[in-house]
Amino acid sequence: MNMLTRTLLHLAAGLCAAAMLGTSSRAHAAASWTPERNVEIIVPTSPGSSQDATARLMQNVLQGRKLVSVPITIVNRPGVVGTDYLLQRAGDGHYLYIGSAVVLTNHMTGKSAIDYIDLTAVAQLFGEYIACVVNANSAIKNGNELLERLKNDPASLSIAFATSRGNTNHVAIAQAAKAVGIDPKALKIVLFKSGGEAMTALLGGHVDVVSSAAGTVVDHLAVGRVRALAISSPQRMSGVLASVPTWRELGADSVASNWRNIFGPKGMTPEQIQYWEERVAHLVETDEWKRDLEKRFRANTFMRSSESRVFLHSEHKRLKDILADLGLAK
Repeated sequence: MNMLTRTLLHLAAGLCAAAMLGTSSRAHAAASWTPERNVEIIVPTSPGSSQDATARLMQNVLQGRKLVSVPITIVNRPGVVGTDYLLQRAGDGHYLYIGSAVVLTNHMTGKSAIDYIDLTAVAQLFGEYIACVVNANSAIKNGNELLERLKNDPASLSIAFATSRGNTNHVAIAQAAKAVGIDPKALKIVLFKSGGEAMTALLGGHVDVVSSAAGTVVDHLAVGRVRALAISSPQRMSGVLASVPTWRELGADSVASNWRNIFGPKGMTPEQIQYWEERVAHLVETDEWKRDLEKRFRANTFMRSSESRVFLHSEHKRLKDILADLGLAK
């Protein structure tokens, strides 16, 4: 091999190595996406709400523990305004949205043109199960008695919850009714602006039953103001709720969770999704987050993006079926 050939071979090898290094560097850069400016967490409810409190805890933990290096701002955009706002930020990983089952049900009931597939499922944060309670002075002593009353006359008891028909509070008791042969459309429903207002009405004797997030009823349960008849969790919960049977135990197959999911705009890159997945994975393992879940009787149901997408697909079918039974699906 002459000198010229050797020189050309060395040059070719060097160029090849440089090209490979460049490709590797670009791949590494793509895989290590980080936000470059302020991040907005969009909350579809007003300040002071449950979802707002979740967003602010996220903000405090992510910044306080330096899990995110840029500022995080909470933006309250109630109702479908929030999802509309997110939809306008396609492919931008600087925008996140805290959503619940309402993301699915609003589309099913015709309140929103945006479906969950129009957004990017980033991660699931937690699940919030629904308790069915009566006033401590109620003649109804347990969940079986409640179901028997409703079998005999579905409209004989007023069932209160917040804030709209077709939400998880409604679905939890509607599923239980359907499971034992009761027409869920025949239930007598009374709506309130908040879970607190519904509980006030129950304590005042103005409604018979309340269906509400477990965290809303535990204080009243602990001091004996209400009696819990059933809960929509897959298995019994702990603490003051430990003695409360699940609907399944009562023969009514109703598991319903008002889960909270982190969504991003449509078109997020795999690197953006991975970045936020990892941040949420660290978030849910912090002491601050775990204490808040325990305090509010929420279940750690953390899921990464791929798991969350499968879950949402399953939830979509379940909710579509029960909303059709309720005459609410469009």
